[in-house]
Amino acid sequence: MALQEMIDKKNQQEITKMFTRIKKTIPRFADERHKGQSGRIGVVGGSLEYTGAPYFAAISALRTGADLVHVFCMTTAAPIIKSYSPELIVHPLLDDPKAIDKIEPWLDRLHCLVFGPGLGRDVHIERTVIQMMTYARRNNKPMILDADALSIVAQNTELIKNYDKVILTPNAMEFARLFGTQRENIPRRLKIFGNGPFILEKGRNDKIHNVRTTEKYECPRGGSGRRCGGQGDLLCGSLSTFFFWALEAKEEKNPGLVASYAASFLVKECNSRAFAKYGRGLTASDMIQEITGVFQDYYELTEEDLAEEKAAEQQARIDRIGPNIP
Repeated sequence: MALQEMIDKKNQQEITKMFTRIKKTIPRFADERHKGQSGRIGVVGGSLEYTGAPYFAAISALRTGADLVHVFCMTTAAPIIKSYSPELIVHPLLDDPKAIDKIEPWLDRLHCLVFGPGLGRDVHIERTVIQMMTYARRNNKPMILDADALSIVAQNTELIKNYDKVILTPNAMEFARLFGTQRENIPRRLKIFGNGPFILEKGRNDKIHNVRTTEKYECPRGGSGRRCGGQGDLLCGSLSTFFFWALEAKEEKNPGLVASYAASFLVKECNSRAFAKYGRGLTASDMIQEITGVFQDYYELTEEDLAEEKAAEQQARIDRIGPNIP
């Protein structure tokens, strides 16, 4: 599905600008970079019943371009998640009696945390998660909140109120529970979280709500009618990587918007490509295999991009110190 097919001429220029902004946040490959600099992500979730969700979130963060991903889960979930992939670092600590004491040293190393995939509603686990969120905020860690983590912050709004390094990713039902069903009341209802987080509302075409300004941005439509489980987990995992990159990009003034847009498009395009191959049989695992191709086609810098960047740098140098005239 070509970009031109998804947008009309009126929107084309703005969409192109957004993709340019996204590309500028992507870290370049360089020999002097070392393991971990492109992202160390933590996924918090995984219970006896739900082992696929944290795996999908973690592997999509890796496939998008993070270097290392840690999964913090319940003891019963750890062997299963480990069996899915040798690339993931799995910590069976969420139900440990001294969970927070054992988890905190790991949190210091991480660049972004994803809370919610496969988390479940165990009250003891929720208590640990609240402690982790509190620690993350106190230490200025970015967070992505999905699934059962949304229920936690709905009941404990102070955890993220007025904190701008948080993105919530509710589906239609979760969004309605958080903000109601009357669209005209949503800007007011968003203020329950103060002037902090972004909301990536998942739907036919995802919507990005800026809580601070009450602005709303609509992402291009895409994907297919196939709504298999795991797609939201792919979204929050890839979003964690994009969010870290956007926050690190010094020139980007709106990292929550750019990261949300990038992840939304990536997942919908992966769905579209996988659906073309598998139709009704499409699964989240099929979509994972499409991440590399979509990223290469839309987010990697082309030779033309590099030439334009070089010309811009030369012009900036001339503006700063004048032309180099012998």
